[in-house]
Amino acid sequence: MDARSIIVKLRRGEAPTTEELGWFANGLADQTVSDAQAGAFAMAVCMGGLGDGARAAFTLAMRDSGEVLTWDLDGPVVDKHSTGGVGDCVSLILAPALAECGAYVPMISGRGLGHTGGTLDKLEAIPGVTTSVSTERLQRLVKKTGCAIVGASARIAPADKRLYAIRDVTGTVESLDLITASILSKKLAARPDALVLDVKTGSGAFMKTPDEARALAQALCNTANAAGCKTSAVISDMSQPLAPALGNALEVIEVMRVLTGTADGPLAEISAVLGGVVLADAGLADTAKAGADHVRAVIADGRAADRFGRMIAAVGGPLGFVDDPLRFLPEATVIREVTAREAGFVAGIDGEALGLAVVALGGGRQVESDIVDPAVGLSGVARLGARVEKGAPLAVIHAAREDAARAAEAAVRAAILIGDAPGNAPPLVVEKVG
Repeated sequence: MDARSIIVKLRRGEAPTTEELGWFANGLADQTVSDAQAGAFAMAVCMGGLGDGARAAFTLAMRDSGEVLTWDLDGPVVDKHSTGGVGDCVSLILAPALAECGAYVPMISGRGLGHTGGTLDKLEAIPGVTTSVSTERLQRLVKKTGCAIVGASARIAPADKRLYAIRDVTGTVESLDLITASILSKKLAARPDALVLDVKTGSGAFMKTPDEARALAQALCNTANAAGCKTSAVISDMSQPLAPALGNALEVIEVMRVLTGTADGPLAEISAVLGGVVLADAGLADTAKAGADHVRAVIADGRAADRFGRMIAAVGGPLGFVDDPLRFLPEATVIREVTAREAGFVAGIDGEALGLAVVALGGGRQVESDIVDPAVGLSGVARLGARVEKGAPLAVIHAAREDAARAAEAAVRAAILIGDAPGNAPPLVVEKVG
């Protein structure tokens, strides 16, 4: 077997065999496959697809390219993953909340991809936090604190780690097959007993339509359940940013507002819904509704915030972070409002355009080697349907330079449509799969 013949096979519309996909995944991990070949493979899959059987085979091959964890704990291991959106910082809320509900939560997460933010980048906006840990340390962290959000070590799905970075810079992010294999290779390597997937649909998501989101949700659930992990998916709306802020430190502020009870809304609600589903699947709640109520309770009484603080301290963050997060988080040097030029209603929001504006500010990566600026982004983003007066703020730009702020202002104006009638946001939860 060789990479070129597998790529040619894909280009002809033929599905590689399980053995060929296993060879290619191992080649990604051990560098037998070059960057050029990995990019060509990703493009061929993006253009022609793999099919159900080959998709499952490639997912498991990616998982088995590295170490698969084992656990010795007195409760179920659960996990959550989002397919990506803008203003989506649910993982930082849900991990400590689920731990307070009796679960153990090892979240192996990723960095920003395309126009969407990355959980690890958000967490690392907190000074001192390190998300690069060995599998042995991950196991100790989870046993000690109940939850940990870390990057995949070199020994966890190394094939995916390499392909993930290549996809980000070759325009091959939006592939059902590659998204499925990437998500589940890492998640299944952690051996959770139950997994909940938040599959986004709308302007800020990779899957723009409910049909596309449903297809991805079904592919993820079918593949994970076949591998022995109880998995359900929630299809949720991303027709506008989930939180009113985009950017790493700014989203951490929104997380702390939810955890300390000073904010309610879509971010808090979807956290409870997803938590309820996985608690029920793990046997820690009789129903998803009961599980959601438990998540809300541990947030309301401050236990989830306390757990978050312990998790942050365990990975090098400041001990007093929860008490005064603004003291520790970085602040941009240029802060300016984008104001409405006319009165009207927010009739539409291009979430992808807003996400790309944050990337251009330095809050994400345009090439793999880019260093992310944790302070930049957008806050106070107007909501769909809101009435705005002339001169009222549509968003606040946080930038490192004046020229970057000016470019972001133009992008924000183009992304937020003001009309005579309000735009209606779809229901937050579109449907449940699995």
